[in-house]
Amino acid sequence: MNDQQLLRYSRHILLDQIGIEGQQKLLAARALVIGAGGLGSPAAMYLASAGVGQITLVDNDTVDLTNLQRQIAHTTERVGQPKAESARQTLGQINPEIQVIALNERADEARLHALVAEADVVLDCTDNFATRHAVNRACVALGKPLVSGAVIRFDGQISVFDPRSGTQPCYSCLFPQDQKFEDVACSTMGVFAPLVGVIGAMQAAEALKLLMDVGTSLAGRLLMLDGLYMEWTSISVARNGDCPVCASGAAK
Repeated sequence: MNDQQLLRYSRHILLDQIGIEGQQKLLAARALVIGAGGLGSPAAMYLASAGVGQITLVDNDTVDLTNLQRQIAHTTERVGQPKAESARQTLGQINPEIQVIALNERADEARLHALVAEADVVLDCTDNFATRHAVNRACVALGKPLVSGAVIRFDGQISVFDPRSGTQPCYSCLFPQDQKFEDVACSTMGVFAPLVGVIGAMQAAEALKLLMDVGTSLAGRLLMLDGLYMEWTSISVARNGDCPVCASGAAK
């Protein structure tokens, strides 16, 4: 690291669990953020400020006026612009030293597989089960840790699905892909603005911990937040031995 980097990241370097070695891991790391909206905005902004060397943003939507209530990577002047590009501009203003790749596309299964293969950690900041399951399948197949978050109304949840150990559950163990779950849209149900900031920031925290191999991740646990009463609930999540995604040989 040069002198400017030592200064920029000095508050991380002061932490015994991180130090120069941990910060160098971040500078060399590649994060894939799928979704540049309510969750993806704070998640990507904290990854950028922390110095993750390469951040790839994937989103096929454009900035709408209704997004600005909670999607803090975007501005009024960028209404109508692709969200991925708008977020790229914001991350560049936060930290011009990192590489930010903006992909204005809706990645299909094959494309997700290629993108996940190039990442060290994946953050699922999407809002529909089909994409979440596609991302999960790619992460399991390629052995990449997945940080998953979701928010609707006053309720938020976050967990980590890490296939590298071979013993932890995947997203499909918790929400089986062969069951029907109704996608609930913010446009019809609403969402409490600060809650996406809370969960998105936690996704960044979990991703950074995974990249630096510090602390204990949320793998095997689902944290749920009731934003009205500000109460957290932690649920243990076990691996499903019959999971069609992560059971032995299923992802091959």
